Amino acid sequence: MAMAVGGSGGAKADINMTPMIDVLLVLIIIFMVITPLTPKGLEALVPQPPKADQPQSQADQRTVVIVINRDKSMQINQEPTDEQRLGPRLEEIFKTRAERVVFVRGDNDLEYQYVAKAIDIAHGAGIDRVGLMTPQMEAGQ
Repeated sequence: MAMAVGGSGGAKADINMTPMIDVLLVLIIIFMVITPLTPKGLEALVPQPPKADQPQSQADQRTVVIVINRDKSMQINQEPTDEQRLGPRLEEIFKTRAERVVFVRGDNDLEYQYVAKAIDIAHGAGIDRVGLMTPQMEAGQ
């Protein structure tokens, strides 16, 4: 009698691919959801070159700084002014500028109410943003 003998006799071990495919599909879905959320680029305001027919003066290019001294006198970029002329002078400076930003620097011994009044006058003149200058800002830190 002949007996049929099979192969080498042991069970063959296979890797179960189903869990690995499930994990890969979940990772693909996660990447598909996250990819549109990444920022596409940095939004920046790029200064435009001045028009050829309109040269800008040196005063138009400078940062506007309101300085309030210890004796409560005011200056706009080293130009003396007073509280009554501050608003009209700021309106005159900013009527041709697109960016309306002013910095206010008060003396260290000055009461804050005078700085606050200058800020209120600047807002009344249509200034969008008013910043306070500190000694660290002046030193460039």
